[in-house]
Amino acid sequence: MTAVSIERPSRRELLPLALSPLVFPSRAAMKRRPNLLFVLSSQHRYDWVGASRALGLQTPNLDQIAKTGMRFTKVVSASPRAGPSRACLASGREYWRCGVRGNAQDYPLEQPTFYQSLREVGYRVASCGTLELHKATPDWGIDGRRFLPEWGFTDGFDCAGKMEAVASGAVEARDPYMAYLHSRGLAVIHVEDYRRRMGQNSYLNTDACPLPSEAYYDNWVAAEGLDLMRNLPQDHPWFLQLGFPGARNPIDITHRMQRLCRKRIFPQPVDSEQYTPERHLAIRQNYSAIVENIDRLLGMFLEEIRRRGETENTYVIYSSDHGEMLGDHERWAAGVPYRPSVSVPLYVRGPGVRSGVVCEELVSQHDLAATILELASAPRLHESDSRSLRALLEGRVKTHREFVRSAFDRWRMISDGRYKLIRGFDPEDTGKRPRNGPEPKPILFDLKLDPEEISNSAKEYPDQVQRLTLLL
Repeated sequence: MTAVSIERPSRRELLPLALSPLVFPSRAAMKRRPNLLFVLSSQHRYDWVGASRALGLQTPNLDQIAKTGMRFTKVVSASPRAGPSRACLASGREYWRCGVRGNAQDYPLEQPTFYQSLREVGYRVASCGTLELHKATPDWGIDGRRFLPEWGFTDGFDCAGKMEAVASGAVEARDPYMAYLHSRGLAVIHVEDYRRRMGQNSYLNTDACPLPSEAYYDNWVAAEGLDLMRNLPQDHPWFLQLGFPGARNPIDITHRMQRLCRKRIFPQPVDSEQYTPERHLAIRQNYSAIVENIDRLLGMFLEEIRRRGETENTYVIYSSDHGEMLGDHERWAAGVPYRPSVSVPLYVRGPGVRSGVVCEELVSQHDLAATILELASAPRLHESDSRSLRALLEGRVKTHREFVRSAFDRWRMISDGRYKLIRGFDPEDTGKRPRNGPEPKPILFDLKLDPEEISNSAKEYPDQVQRLTLLL
């Protein structure tokens, strides 16, 4: 599809313009446009899926998408922090151009989003769950619609992230999920439970949570999302983004999930002796249960699409904002340039997508912005760094990117698939060192010989350091 630059109205003009009949194509043209279900979880690392047979995870619905569509194995988030990653996705821009440098900043309201582009061509653009585009402003509104029209949504709501949802305490509800818990009389026990989990290390408490299964955050998002989907018109194209808060820490699970995961055995973290093997195993068991539960919930939406008779005209895309270290290199969560932190899963199926293909091409996660717009026959975003995957999905090309980049705060990373260069990152720095010290030495990993990223090969390959530095 040829890139098109479009002049955009002001934010105040966007909502009335989106509703104007002059913008909407004809009803016949709209019927031909596909639907899009985009599932974006939190902190789901690339290798914790059923396709990683060594882990023994049960993700039958992701497996089914891979069987009828494509699974990508080398997808890198533009930034391994929720706010910047999602800003890069919404804008289709690299980290240093997305307007959000960390979780202390909101998405710039003057910056276009791909959601607006969908709305401008007549889509119903719906959200259910966490969008995490205004993490610096912890007030979502009880209806969850504080910034939805400005970002480009027509339906649904936005929720707080796991920890943000309880930051205000149980007295005041600032988002739909906490409002729901208040209505059920469950807010106080939920906040007290999270306060126990959010101490020095939010991974150490692996007990089951006190909430009933239907009130567990991911399960509640799924129930609300199904209601939302059922109310979307079947004679009009729709886009629905589901934002599951899992698998973000704290790694709380229900009693049902606990019964399913406790006998599982998983490999110990790479290059780490931080906790006992038993402690590391319990943490990984909880994480596996969260991933499998998200897959179970995904299956409900696949079934609803089938029930609506829309399978043949609906793209299903699954990914995550960034990964999870899970104790590798004695680190947790994300925010660092190691592969478990920056790499994410990506599954796509839909009209014209090749079946049963495992793609090892380099992909930047914010390429989904251009991909979704091309699939919807919507104009590209102006000044976008995003590259559509459609030709790759349909088998019309065999290559995509020569390199991918990721960044956060002071460090920058670039990889060509074989070599990975990191500048501005000190593996020994845990965040307590002064910021005005000398720049750390460059780090080069040979991913073919050192896939677990343990040995710095910068001295052995100075030519690769120089080459990648110029690209970075």
